[in-house]
Amino acid sequence: MLLDPQRKVYRSFGLGSSYSKVLKFDCLLKYSEYPTSNRDFPDIPPRLLEDLYQMGGDFLLDDTGKVLLSHPSKSPLDRPSVSDILKVVEEEEEEAGGTSDTE
Repeated sequence: MLLDPQRKVYRSFGLGSSYSKVLKFDCLLKYSEYPTSNRDFPDIPPRLLEDLYQMGGDFLLDDTGKVLLSHPSKSPLDRPSVSDILKVVEEEEEEAGGTSDTE
C-alpha cells in the first residue's frame, strides 16, 4: 500500500480525473442499486473528497520496483479480477525460478 497525498506517483502512472468516466451510466446504475440491496455506501473521510472524479487503477510492483501489472481503470468499475492479479504473481514466480505461495 502506498500513500501518495501529492499524487506524484498517481500522475507518473498516467492516472488523472474524468467527470465523464466517473459519471458514466454503468457506474450510476451500479451505485443506484446500493439502497435497493440494503448495501451502505462506504464512509469516506472528507479529505479524500477533494477530487471526486479521480480515476483509479491497479498496479502490482515487485520488491525492486518493477511493474508487473499496470491496469489504469477506464471507469470506476473497471478492475482486474483477483485471479488475473494472482496469475501475474504466479508468472513472475515461475520466471524468477521460485514457487508461488498462492498454490
